[in-house]
Amino acid sequence: FETLSQLMVERLQRVQKPRPAFIEHPHIMVVCGINGAGKTTTIGKLAYYFKNQGHKVMLAAGDTFRAAAVEQLMAWGARNQIPVIGEPGRSDSASVLFDAAQSAKARQIDVLIADTAGRLHTQGGLMDELKKLVRVISKSQPNAPHEIILVLDASIGQNALNQARLFHQAVGVTGLVVTKLDGTAKGGILFAIADELALPIYFIGVGEQLDDLRVFDPQSYVDALLDRQS
Repeated sequence: FETLSQLMVERLQRVQKPRPAFIEHPHIMVVCGINGAGKTTTIGKLAYYFKNQGHKVMLAAGDTFRAAAVEQLMAWGARNQIPVIGEPGRSDSASVLFDAAQSAKARQIDVLIADTAGRLHTQGGLMDELKKLVRVISKSQPNAPHEIILVLDASIGQNALNQARLFHQAVGVTGLVVTKLDGTAKGGILFAIADELALPIYFIGVGEQLDDLRVFDPQSYVDALLDRQS
């Protein structure tokens, strides 16, 4: 049992690496993922996490396809007392993100977290839209975006690997946040993603509260997984 546990931990540790430091201001983090994965909620929790570390945070409401997403992000901003760029009814996500990058620079923001449409990975047009957003951000600042975070729902099992593969091919994902690990036995999919795509997992979501986003720790994750299986 001990060796099984060690092997599992090593499989995950192999691909783990520290998140990049906030060297440039603003540090721009693009967050992507399909609707229902918990993307907008995750952004609210990330904002809370970075603010608690003493960083100045701003949010960009780039999911202009879904009116409720903009309102949801505004609510997270209000809850965290963090500025949000974008307003309901504004249709061009690229211009929202460009404006947000300029505003973040002017306000000396440490980290700008950008929401994007919850594009289904099978819709080619939406993947192209995501690529365009990344290009627009890179024009606003030479090395941006500094991170492209994919939010994956652990409860969908094997389909999460397909999603990760397609998003990674489209925009070059730099790290993962895995949600809905509080009630799932399908967390083993993380091993398949680690093996195939070698993407680090930065955070896991284990519930609905603001502080239910945990820095991912392979050892405690494997302990919990084996504990559940036994």
